[in-house]
Amino acid sequence: MTANKKLQKEALHMLKKTSRTFYIPITLLEPTLKKTVASAYLCMRAIDEIEDNIYLDTTTKQQLLRETAALLKNPFDGEAYKQIVSPYKDVLPEVTMKLSNWIQTCPTGIVEKVQESTGIMATGMADWCKRNWHIKTKEDLNDYTYYVAGLVGVMLSDIWEWRDGTKTDRDLAIAYGRGLQTVNILRNIQEDKERGVSFIPTGWTINDTFEYAEKNLALGDKYMKDITNKSVLLFCKIPLGLAQRTLKALKDGKEKMSRTEVEAFVEEIKSS
Repeated sequence: MTANKKLQKEALHMLKKTSRTFYIPITLLEPTLKKTVASAYLCMRAIDEIEDNIYLDTTTKQQLLRETAALLKNPFDGEAYKQIVSPYKDVLPEVTMKLSNWIQTCPTGIVEKVQESTGIMATGMADWCKRNWHIKTKEDLNDYTYYVAGLVGVMLSDIWEWRDGTKTDRDLAIAYGRGLQTVNILRNIQEDKERGVSFIPTGWTINDTFEYAEKNLALGDKYMKDITNKSVLLFCKIPLGLAQRTLKALKDGKEKMSRTEVEAFVEEIKSS
């Protein structure tokens, strides 16, 4: 097995360990897209795990995120990155420690775009760490969800266009990501409250937040109208459909969809 094939195999293994929502749709993509989207997802997950880390203080998080963002502006220096994260190897997860591996598996024609989006995400997350995630207004929520999820949509749109010329609306791509993230926020309200954080704007009711999620998910539906590639369409439909159904479950007072319900839904989408 070549070194690159070995890295690709490691990336898919890591993907399965780290993503409940995206692992299945990524594996349904054609080989080049599968490799590319897996790499891109893991790059952003590596950054996300710094922001979410419960063992790091906010100053350290900012430092790590900003230094990583600076490295992502150029051909990635794996050794320099290793020096940045090594002091925290006991608390950072493997997906973060191996960021340079995921960048290496990304095709040369698109890796700069992936690094660019990941770097913007890291900088935005560092800014929100500095603000201690105090979301007061709808504009704050828009800004936060752009950095943590809307950018995923932008990066995916860049990948679709690079692969076969598919052009999609970047604003709708951002809304797609925002919708998915807001469902996560609604799922984790109690957990976030216990750690002293709220991602719901001051004065908003739970119904306001549901409405915000529904509006963005509806725009996510519109996003898919420009996509004709069947495997890409399938990729986009699964997370969106899961988010819509999770939102319904939350409205009905359930914590989330059961694994059986998730698996049944995926099979339903695949056969439609």
